[in-house]
Amino acid sequence: MKNNKKKIFSCIYIVVNIVLIGMISSISWTTKDYSANQKKNAHLIGVSYMTMNNEFYKIISEEINAKVESEGDQLILRDPALNAERQIEQIEEMLDKGIDVLVVTPVDWQSLTSVLKRAKEQNVYIVVVDSDVEDERLVDCTITSDNYSAGVIVGEYFLTQCNQAKVVVMTHKVAKSGQDRVRGFIDTVSGHEGITIVKEIDCEGQLEIAMPKLQQVIDEGVDFDNVFCLNDLSSIGVVAALDEKQLLDQVGVYGIDASPDSKSLIYEGMMKASAAQYPSEIGNKAAEVIYRLLEHKKVEKKILIPVELVTQDNVEEFEIDRWQ
Repeated sequence: MKNNKKKIFSCIYIVVNIVLIGMISSISWTTKDYSANQKKNAHLIGVSYMTMNNEFYKIISEEINAKVESEGDQLILRDPALNAERQIEQIEEMLDKGIDVLVVTPVDWQSLTSVLKRAKEQNVYIVVVDSDVEDERLVDCTITSDNYSAGVIVGEYFLTQCNQAKVVVMTHKVAKSGQDRVRGFIDTVSGHEGITIVKEIDCEGQLEIAMPKLQQVIDEGVDFDNVFCLNDLSSIGVVAALDEKQLLDQVGVYGIDASPDSKSLIYEGMMKASAAQYPSEIGNKAAEVIYRLLEHKKVEKKILIPVELVTQDNVEEFEIDRWQ
């Protein structure tokens, strides 16, 4: 078991390095146009996720792109890299190009109202994925995981493991999805005697931010014994930070996503639990909605994708080496 853990720790640091390299290589996603097999009078689909430095969004994007290519239409993908102003500029650019549909995951859920109003004035259909925007009246359809429930089910499991706990919460304050997950967790555990939230840390859902920020909290002498993370990129950063400080055996780590890396950590007992998201299903639903809108058919205003709890007891029921 000791040798197996060493192997997993090595994998953690490989993942950390891959993500850091990905921050550089993600520049290649900043401007990406897909136009293979383009038909005459093709529709133009504009897409902006909050970052492409996350496998979750790449999977959603692959599903949408496959549908767009099969229809002979064109997709324009822009990566704002967690910069809200850049996202607005990129959407403005896509509107100037005459897009028919905008698919967007907001960097800052309150920042897009003006540019979405312009999109509606240009009769552009708007599909929001993964994380809500502030004014849903501007949106034709929003497709997300049940983010609040994800926080709730992890919180409920947490309470079965801990009678007393001092919890650090890793957040992403400008993302509505992150807010909802954290709110679900805190709503569930608050009011239970002996459970205390000792600190909230905004890590923007990124491994390379979560790791040093938690290390700083440890260096400052903050007393904690559990960490709840809004997603599993930050969970992996937390695990790496705790391992670096030789505290991993003393701190429980909980996340949301059930990414392949986090499922491996759960299997080995280095994370306690995660809530499984289904990015392929989100991408498939988005692709379906895009083409229903282009055919002037009715769509649901809000589509919630259910989440599932993943623990060491059931992790083998999921495919550990890939997204569910």
